[in-house]
Amino acid sequence: MRDTPLHADRQRAESFGSAAARYDRHRPGYPAALIADLVVHQGIRVLDVGAGTGIASAQLRAVGADVLAVEPDPQMAEVAGRKGLAVELATFQEWEPRGRTFDLVVFAQSFHWVDPLPALHKVRTLLAPGGRLALVWNRIVAVAPSPETLAGAYAGLVDQPSRPSADIEGDDLDPLLAAAGLSQDRRRYVENPRYSCAEWVEMVTTYSNVLRLPAADQERLRTRLTALIGTGGVQATNDALAVLCTPSPEP
Repeated sequence: MRDTPLHADRQRAESFGSAAARYDRHRPGYPAALIADLVVHQGIRVLDVGAGTGIASAQLRAVGADVLAVEPDPQMAEVAGRKGLAVELATFQEWEPRGRTFDLVVFAQSFHWVDPLPALHKVRTLLAPGGRLALVWNRIVAVAPSPETLAGAYAGLVDQPSRPSADIEGDDLDPLLAAAGLSQDRRRYVENPRYSCAEWVEMVTTYSNVLRLPAADQERLRTRLTALIGTGGVQATNDALAVLCTPSPEP
């Protein structure tokens, strides 16, 4: 893990607004099977925390969910609002539920931006009887060209070509869920997408480690990646993850 948790790196957490439209255009949605596992019946009440531009919210609504999005960045929230989504502007820590409860609380690519244990305890107060928490990540990794080849483009600019996922999506998540009194069911959804050179470059330059670079360094990275990838594009794997959580039975 990093010495400084991602949720404490506010410069990085607040970097997305400047690229909100590009983020919405080039970040992928979630696998259809994953979305189907979340929306178990029509009209399910969903809270999408850290909803960004509403990528997951729109997918959930499309299959019958009643979605409320919470997003702290006004530029990201504006894009989500233009999709007709209900959006409340706040950090999850500051957001007031006003007595509302939900059948499903979702953190789609966003759980690493909150202080995890306080957030989990707050989630428990929001779940209706039988309600669930879903921690969701797309985990997209290049296969060809290899990650090692692409890493050369990042040399001297950023430490590593990181993907937008959580340090705590692995084993570090287990004790946090246990401490919050939540049982978990992990589900994987593997896809093998192919990207053109332009599609890959546009996607990875919406990651927070790139967005906080000076504009000249961002352009340098784009030029290097374009040269490395060439006309062949990128074959990738998305090992998407959903951690579905329910309150543990009282002892």
